[in-house]
Amino acid sequence: MGRRSIPSKSLAATVRRYFDLTQTELGQYLKLTRGQIAHVEAGRHLFASGTELPLFALAAHLPAPTAPPDPDDPAAHLALPDAAPLQARLAQCQHQARQLRRELQALTQQLTIARRWQQALPPLLAQAPDAPARAWLLRRQEQAAADLDGETAARYHLLRLRLGALDAEATALAALLPAGQRG
Repeated sequence: MGRRSIPSKSLAATVRRYFDLTQTELGQYLKLTRGQIAHVEAGRHLFASGTELPLFALAAHLPAPTAPPDPDDPAAHLALPDAAPLQARLAQCQHQARQLRRELQALTQQLTIARRWQQALPPLLAQAPDAPARAWLLRRQEQAAADLDGETAARYHLLRLRLGALDAEATALAALLPAGQRG
């Protein structure tokens, strides 16, 4: 197994992390090779005189070490979003949510009926007038058990989760749109 490297605390590495630059990209800005940047970050070499001036210009934009983390949402600096793609996705979420609600309603009805059968069957089976009636009731019992099995339970919960996620996404999308464009 390979050795884990220790993250460099050099100014060059700090600037690279803050601005999400590779060693090659920082090297291009400083007119150095990736290898030269790697050697400086590892502490094996120092920058040649004057080479680090552009690095200092970048470093001037680093937050102060004692400054609290920047709470700004990066999206706060974006332009207002185009409404069309948001409206299209909102309509899609609402459509899919309606379909899932219908599916969930049908499944809930199926589960309710199965539960009713489970409650009614023990006394009905005990009082079955003949073998054909008992066989019919046993088929109802098998169907109710199948309707209430773990696979159906998983399907029910997955439908509820998907519906909740679509509703949450639709709510968030609607909040991004001006009041008159929420569909």
